[in-house]
Amino acid sequence: MTDVLESIRRVFSVSIHKEGYPFILIGLVATVLLAWLWWPLGWVGAILTVWVCYFFRDPERVTPIRDGLVVSPADGRVSLITTAVPPVEMDLPQEPMTRVSVFMNVFDCHVNRSPVQGRIAQILYTPGLFLNAELDKASEDNERNALVIDAGEAKIGVVQIAGLVARRIVPFVKTGDALDAGQRFGLIRFGSRVDVYLPLGSQVLVGLGQTSVAGETVLADLRVNEPSRQYRIG
Repeated sequence: MTDVLESIRRVFSVSIHKEGYPFILIGLVATVLLAWLWWPLGWVGAILTVWVCYFFRDPERVTPIRDGLVVSPADGRVSLITTAVPPVEMDLPQEPMTRVSVFMNVFDCHVNRSPVQGRIAQILYTPGLFLNAELDKASEDNERNALVIDAGEAKIGVVQIAGLVARRIVPFVKTGDALDAGQRFGLIRFGSRVDVYLPLGSQVLVGLGQTSVAGETVLADLRVNEPSRQYRIG
């Protein structure tokens, strides 16, 4: 029982992003109305409201700082590591780059953070479909918001991709803004994916299926020209 209470305390001690306030208010109003209609329904509304609070949590993160490090822009599971040409709308060479994809389910924190320190050279929103964000073709077909970050030694592409449930990509920044590694740059509501495009030859430091933490997990190193690490499940 003590462990359960401590878990609840940790959840509610984390700040909630302001983007979540309207949804929390809707949940509270719905809870009152449902309880008025039939009190057991009020518990359903209360549980959903608590989940909305949990979804919009915005915890502090400790970001490793070193030139060349690329940290994860999102909480979630590393769903794909491949070589791909970046979306045509991005101001990046139309040639293969290393792409690392992080899939966020509806229980992950959805505040996205900059993978590197640099200046935003481009932001471009592209309307599209709402396919399952885990599908490879979601990179080209789904609604997305693409950022190109000039990190000095390289340009890094970051693409927020809407999914089956996600219906809104919310940017916090604009073209020309300077970002620190781990700085918040946007949010995607309710389940989605973030792709990171890196120069070929970057050393990828995560494995498929690994859980990443936005602003903390190091995805890759731009300055190490060594084979990627191998992983096993055990």
